[in-house]
Amino acid sequence: MSEPVEALILDLLEWIGPDSRPYAEVIEAWRTSCPRLPIWEEANSRGFIKREHQVDVGVLVSVTPAGRRFLLEQRQHHPSPS
Repeated sequence: MSEPVEALILDLLEWIGPDSRPYAEVIEAWRTSCPRLPIWEEANSRGFIKREHQVDVGVLVSVTPAGRRFLLEQRQHHPSPS
């Protein structure tokens, strides 16, 4: 996968954060029609995010353990500038 896609997946996972976000909010912010930047689809296929339906709340999106590992690995290899 290309470096821009890797960076955008990292951005998506960081944007979702440690808590769940409503599916509608996530898909509105991260859906793309560009076949060269399939961020949502790639994160899903790698098992980095999951969708869960909760009664009286709706569908929520959260980062999976695999997604958290990816975040940790990326932060270790590419620490953010101070």
